[in-house]
Amino acid sequence: MSGEVILEIKGLNKHFGPTYANKNVDLKLRRGEVRGLIGENGSGKSTLLSQIAGLYRPDSGEMLVKGEPYAPHSPIDANRHGISMVMQELGVVGNLPAGVNVFLGRTGQFAKGGVVDLNALNKAAAAQFAKWDLPMPPLNQLTDGMMIETRKMIELARALSIDPDILLLDEVTQSLSLNNRDKLYALIRRFKEMDRAVVVITHDIEEMIRITDTITVLRDGEVVGEVRSAETTLDEIRMMMVGRQVSGEYYRADMTPTYSDEVVLRVKDLSVPHELEDISFEVHAGEILGFCGLSDAGIHSIGKAVYGLSKPSKGTVHMVPTDTDIHSAPQALANFMGYVPKDRDNEALMIHANIRDNSVLPSVEELKGKAGLLAPRKLSRMAEGIRERFSVKTTGVGQTMNALSGGNKQKVNLGRWLAKDLKLLILDCPTRGVDVGVKANIYALMKEAKKDNIATILISDELTEVLGMADRLLVMKDGRITKEIRRDEDFTEQSVIGEMI
Repeated sequence: MSGEVILEIKGLNKHFGPTYANKNVDLKLRRGEVRGLIGENGSGKSTLLSQIAGLYRPDSGEMLVKGEPYAPHSPIDANRHGISMVMQELGVVGNLPAGVNVFLGRTGQFAKGGVVDLNALNKAAAAQFAKWDLPMPPLNQLTDGMMIETRKMIELARALSIDPDILLLDEVTQSLSLNNRDKLYALIRRFKEMDRAVVVITHDIEEMIRITDTITVLRDGEVVGEVRSAETTLDEIRMMMVGRQVSGEYYRADMTPTYSDEVVLRVKDLSVPHELEDISFEVHAGEILGFCGLSDAGIHSIGKAVYGLSKPSKGTVHMVPTDTDIHSAPQALANFMGYVPKDRDNEALMIHANIRDNSVLPSVEELKGKAGLLAPRKLSRMAEGIRERFSVKTTGVGQTMNALSGGNKQKVNLGRWLAKDLKLLILDCPTRGVDVGVKANIYALMKEAKKDNIATILISDELTEVLGMADRLLVMKDGRITKEIRRDEDFTEQSVIGEMI
């Protein structure tokens, strides 16, 4: 680090109603520095970055960029000051092509006579992907329907297209698979070498210690500590985050695959054009079956295909307890299957609806009265039960989902399925964007589901997660299953990465 302060924050305050999101925050960011921001869900990390990026206006306090007063009134204004941000939740416009999304709000530079020259725009977009060594999507294709990882790379290219001095990354790594994470780490190192600055939010404490120079810890909107990454430990950060020693089991303690002989799901020769090819596997009652692979491996297509959300060209998905072939999501729901997708805001939750409506959605048929009507009191009672059982931090079940932190959204998302009588639960990256406490809670719920003889398919970009929780692990490459590894065999990151690559 050169020592020159590029961004200074003094006494920053932001509240939403009676709740303080940030309280008297002070921070100095220097050139050549990679700063980590960490804290539990709701600690004010994203709110702080959103103010730096011009998405929110502070209630009081001041910011300085390169020694000059800085009060951005929009993200475009922040861009003019050399600051760009990749948000935790997706920030692409689905009905626009990928190339246009790279220059969203700035397409005027490619206009001739009031008409945007798409060839020139796409050429400039391609140059950005090449410049920063990012995987390039089809630039003329609409982003709606693209994988979350692909959309996140488009957002990253957009943030980099202004050639920023300060890059803000809010939970980007947890959307990426192993190979694209490596590209992001290389990008961060490159920024550091260019004497620019990066601020990173991630709930993976080990990752944060590894890729940052300094770490600022937030709790309840306030800065509770700042440490040098090379001089701290995982336990020290955890204790600062929650204000107490974190104890108890995290992943499974045993190294033996344990599950029933009863087969719950049998998938045979399943193929989805351009995604999956000849996929066959079985899942047993009480088993956690893991899937892992690189970005183009096809693991995130597994959940959609099994739950009837994509149309296969051949093969069968058979629910053994009900002797039913699954062809659609309503059919999957009716046959005791639950699905928690990776992109919770766009594919799982009604983000602008309230907690009550989201909580009861998978159970509407069971909640109907004799006349086929839904009693509001019964709906509220079920939603309250989910809120209490899964410790959702909220003002009440009437609060809208988009007012919740990522961790609390996921508690509702997962809790509404575990409130049902399930035979099979499909979890695609269930701990994406949640803090260490919520992660531990989700793993405990998975162990509880295992004891209740529920079969679980766990799809994850986090190798430590599948190794920590799965009985068996299926490694995928190019849309095919290439290796099965049992928990009592060579269940290590090194062996799995070797198979993935």
